[in-house]
Amino acid sequence: MYRECGVRLRDSMKEKGVDAMVLIGNGNVVYATGVSWPLLDAGLSHVERPVAIVLADDPHPHLFMPLREGSTAQCEVPDDHVHGPLYLEFDEGVESFAKVLADLVPTGGKIAVDEVTGAMRRASGKLFPSGPPSDAAQIVGPAKLVKTPDQISCLRRACRITEDAMVDVQKGLAPGVRQIDLSGQFARRAFELGATANMLEAIWQVMPTTKTSGSVWTTTGDLALPLLSTERRLERGDVLWTDMSITYKGYCSDFGRTWLVGDEPSERQRAQFEKWWEILSAVLSVTKAGATSGDLARAAIAANAGAKPWLPHFYLGHGIGTNAAEMPMIGTDLGEEFDDNFVFPAGMLLVLEPVVWEDGTGGYRSEEIIVVTDDGYQSITDYPYTPYGLDRTGAK
Repeated sequence: MYRECGVRLRDSMKEKGVDAMVLIGNGNVVYATGVSWPLLDAGLSHVERPVAIVLADDPHPHLFMPLREGSTAQCEVPDDHVHGPLYLEFDEGVESFAKVLADLVPTGGKIAVDEVTGAMRRASGKLFPSGPPSDAAQIVGPAKLVKTPDQISCLRRACRITEDAMVDVQKGLAPGVRQIDLSGQFARRAFELGATANMLEAIWQVMPTTKTSGSVWTTTGDLALPLLSTERRLERGDVLWTDMSITYKGYCSDFGRTWLVGDEPSERQRAQFEKWWEILSAVLSVTKAGATSGDLARAAIAANAGAKPWLPHFYLGHGIGTNAAEMPMIGTDLGEEFDDNFVFPAGMLLVLEPVVWEDGTGGYRSEEIIVVTDDGYQSITDYPYTPYGLDRTGAK
């Protein structure tokens, strides 16, 4: 994986005319270096996080690592390319970083970055004397889009770990259990099964029965999702929208199901699930290499009587890899033209997450992970839809 990812990044850099790339985003650093960084999304609020510098003419990236013990166990970066930490949130750290860049990047070299801290922005003239850096997302995004067999294998393993852990969690779902109890049970079991990191805080969101009864105001006037788990004790009949992600060797799972606490779905709730299944099936029927994000969005809307079956601030689906959500994002406010211009290659992974909502029910949402193939797709998701009415084959 490390070698293939490096070749893809350097080819993408050369295509864009970029000599050096500075990567701060945790998922991008994982992709470029193979390092297993334990904090991932949680590391975004942490001043100590890994940084990678990728040079177009060097087969190995330079990795600046705050916690070297254990974190580089699967990292193939040679020792002379692994360095101490950089503190890019501080002016003093950026001053040292300017010297690092000057030593590594030829005079006049074109640099791309994926993130810029406040301290980096203040020192931009010193850091980038040849002019403002370009956007590294235009380089990393195309490189990450198609997954190698090894990457898919790691992602499959991450999904298996997540689903196996969720079996035990769902067994313990009952009135009186706290949301954080479910989080603790899930995290412990996932790490026992081999998880590398907890990608995000597990979501066990109790959905309001009506949009107006929700306790959280949103700018769209729609449902708030996701909300952090608390010490709230679950009650009989609560509708839970679950969402969690762990990593295995840097590659993410993404799990979402709708559960009911201590109860069985009503006929109306079962009908919502069947509508969700109809929407998912319609989307999958047009999914294959050569299809576009627009094709999937239109199929979903048509199956939902002309209305978008996803939350306004979210999307119908997204990519997945070293981040739980990567490009493409399908059905966002980037618009239909953007969606129609995003053509799916074989080997791309998608997470599909339609939402069906009616006031009075709590709604239904689940996530399905697929690999796009030349003639369709392969499913990675195996977890059943219990307590709703279909098994994985669609049989009642």
